[in-house]
Amino acid sequence: MIVIDEDLHDHRIMEVIAAWYPGRVVSVTTLRPGSLIKDEAIPGLLCQVARPTFVTINVTDFWKKVQPHSGYCIVLIGLSTERIRQAPDFLRRLLHLPDFSTKVARMGKIVRLTAERVEYYESDRRIQSLLWPD
Repeated sequence: MIVIDEDLHDHRIMEVIAAWYPGRVVSVTTLRPGSLIKDEAIPGLLCQVARPTFVTINVTDFWKKVQPHSGYCIVLIGLSTERIRQAPDFLRRLLHLPDFSTKVARMGKIVRLTAERVEYYESDRRIQSLLWPD
């Protein structure tokens, strides 16, 4: 399951992802309907569903602030709100990399995507970095 943050909650973005992702693509608001979801509540909500990958452009509120958990993956895409339509392309590229291509491989990772590289950390909090393949 791909869970899209409110900052990317645009039906067109969700439809683009759903066109190539074989699982469900939902908005974070479906995890707790009818309420405002603060960033600090998201890890707890993610633990309530089976192995979700949460996607957001809100890098500053999550990177190095969220503790990794074996039950979810968080993907932070370094894009401005004006460029959010590029988010599905970044996510698709990530999910084609061997270390991220399956749910099992992704779980327990907090991932930051930029135009140049993929950075991530796991429970040891050491940042791993790799360049995008050509």
